[in-house]
Amino acid sequence: MNVIRLAELRDLPLSVDEVLAAVADPGAGGTAMFVGTVRDEDHRQAVTRLSYTAHPQAADLLRAVMEKVAAEFGVRAIAAVHRVGDLDVGDLAVVVAAACPHRAEAFAACRMLIDDLKAQVPIWKHQVFADGDTEWVGVD
Repeated sequence: MNVIRLAELRDLPLSVDEVLAAVADPGAGGTAMFVGTVRDEDHRQAVTRLSYTAHPQAADLLRAVMEKVAAEFGVRAIAAVHRVGDLDVGDLAVVVAAACPHRAEAFAACRMLIDDLKAQVPIWKHQVFADGDTEWVGVD
């Protein structure tokens, strides 16, 4: 059984319903989801828009993160979709979900999934501030 139901980077709007449907599983008693949106400020500066760029191997690395999370928590189904390209304030940037037999594992798996995605998958954010300044985030 393939527990990774959805693992994508895409330049089209994301859907919470799509991710939730992807992790539906009759053996899951708990499903946890995280939805990341573009906020209107960072570092006390107004953000007007941002853009995400991904390394060509980012999708493969996303899948590797998901495999690790699935193995650690006995996940029944897992999904992650991250947006690339230009986004406006309020747009969905990332949606992840994990379905497990129990809620504790679902919460822990979802938390690890979003944290490891942010730490290990090479996706870079370019923020544009209202004053014209810009900042790259995730480029170390």
